[in-house]
Amino acid sequence: MAASIVEHGEDAFRKLFKFYKRRNPPPDYSEVLNFSKPCNDKVFACELNSTPKSEEDVSKAGLRPVKDWRAFGLHGYPGFIFISNPFLPGSQQYWVKQCLKIYPQKPNVCNLDMHMSSVETENIWGKSIDVIRGKGCGKREPKTLLEKLRWVTLGYHYDWNSKTYSPDHYTPFPKELHSLSHKVAAACGFPGFNAEAGILNYYRADSSLGIHVDESELDHTRPLLSFSFGQTAVFLLGGTNREDRPTAMFMNSGDVMVMSGPSRLLYHAVPCIVPAPAGNVLPPCLGQRLETEAQDDDIIQRVSEEDWDVCSWYLQTSRVNVTVRQVLASGQTFPSSQASHLSTDSCEKSEEGTQKNKKRKSESGYERDT
Repeated sequence: MAASIVEHGEDAFRKLFKFYKRRNPPPDYSEVLNFSKPCNDKVFACELNSTPKSEEDVSKAGLRPVKDWRAFGLHGYPGFIFISNPFLPGSQQYWVKQCLKIYPQKPNVCNLDMHMSSVETENIWGKSIDVIRGKGCGKREPKTLLEKLRWVTLGYHYDWNSKTYSPDHYTPFPKELHSLSHKVAAACGFPGFNAEAGILNYYRADSSLGIHVDESELDHTRPLLSFSFGQTAVFLLGGTNREDRPTAMFMNSGDVMVMSGPSRLLYHAVPCIVPAPAGNVLPPCLGQRLETEAQDDDIIQRVSEEDWDVCSWYLQTSRVNVTVRQVLASGQTFPSSQASHLSTDSCEKSEEGTQKNKKRKSESGYERDT
């Protein structure tokens, strides 16, 4: 199906992107790789490095022992690693809560700041939960701030207009997310990874991420880490040119992708969120609770029933993606003249289809993040 749609030449990536993005008729997913049950000759098992971190150490971040992770590579994509849900049962709930309740808080930056005052966006969660808890009671409520959230930036805050980072636009990077990222990067052969910038994208059912390359970081020798939570999405990984035919794969809740080496600067995109199967509004892994009581020094803490009710309601039709980057090499500083001047034509605006949605598209940040 998809193979017959795409031929080399004339922007093969864009053709496949439009194929999976279409709604009527819905796309055929038969050629999309599923790493939860890999059976494709393009896929091979990856050996990870389990020695840098003890089982106790990784479990504090909610991860299974590294020796039990199911990691895969793709022939033709050196440096690309796909880890199929390495999280311990119940720990994804903590990271979802952080993404929805904690990380949108000030001083972090979000798309709503472009059109609202800092006072109005100071407590997105608190200003949304009462309305969310009342939804489904027969009243048609306007969208909450949480439902309008499209992106949040952490650490070095990415400037969507100039496509740069700046030393003057920085807030402390979350310690727990830094720890999680450091552990994953070390297992993948990057023990010195330093998480300095994060971009969170909040995908609603009709959201997509346009074709782009992540190249604004000053150090491309460090990997890009991507964490997915919520509904399944289709991810397209291409080559160094738009004419290269991309490979489609599912990203399920809990999956982690690592783009490093030659794969660090490849074109990629997310054309669609896959509709949840009838009767299964949430992936089963998100319904799991922590099996043991958290210790004081554990990163992962139990999420309250009240908080999880809001998170699970949100994720019934949504997906949250977190990408973590190291901006500077060890000992490197920003150029004095500017943060980083890199090409701005590698990002393609998410195609919302109508003039009416252009304002929303400019606010979303979906043109860049994985």
